[in-house]
Amino acid sequence: MADPGRIRVLLVDDHQVVRRGLRTFLQVQDDIEVVGEASDGEEGVARAEELRPDVVLMDVKMPGLDGIEALRTLRGLDNPARVLIVTSFTEKRTVVPALRAGAAGYVYKDVDPEALARAIRSVHSGHVLLQPEVALALLSQDEGGGQGRGGSLTEREREVLALIADGRSNREIARALVLSEKTVKTHVSNILMKLDLADRTQAALWAVRHGIGA
Repeated sequence: MADPGRIRVLLVDDHQVVRRGLRTFLQVQDDIEVVGEASDGEEGVARAEELRPDVVLMDVKMPGLDGIEALRTLRGLDNPARVLIVTSFTEKRTVVPALRAGAAGYVYKDVDPEALARAIRSVHSGHVLLQPEVALALLSQDEGGGQGRGGSLTEREREVLALIADGRSNREIARALVLSEKTVKTHVSNILMKLDLADRTQAALWAVRHGIGA
């Protein structure tokens, strides 16, 4: 039986040595459990649907279905797993498309093991991991998106947006504002529609840029 206090992680990478190294380190973490592995994107999607992990560590470049397409497939299936993209420094250009596809963040393949564990805990808690240069790239590409539309937000929507920028989940927002999760979901949908944004990551970036929340 799964331990409800542990973060369940799925490893998706086409290199067995990489998966073995990740498993070796993560299995000694008291609060993290590796529940499965996959060697390509297609298998990763199938395993994520089967195992329903909390976090997926997803490589970008894999044979067949790559990491970004696998991520899009998972989002299309409404799989709740938070996906942490694992990439190399030379693949930085793939990070923005991955975030737009719904990734919760990314780490480089040479990441310090302790930093990797912190990243897993962070995305599991609802935070979005962005390096400053990637945040700037996203903001520059979104130039004009939502500009001048902040005035259309209600006071409650601005409160919800501030908490999104702080990395809070819908459940946490509901608890903080004494609302139902259904009501929070409605507010989030309205915020995205009013600001002409695609997802929570863009909403968080918009909020930071306009001085709302974190």
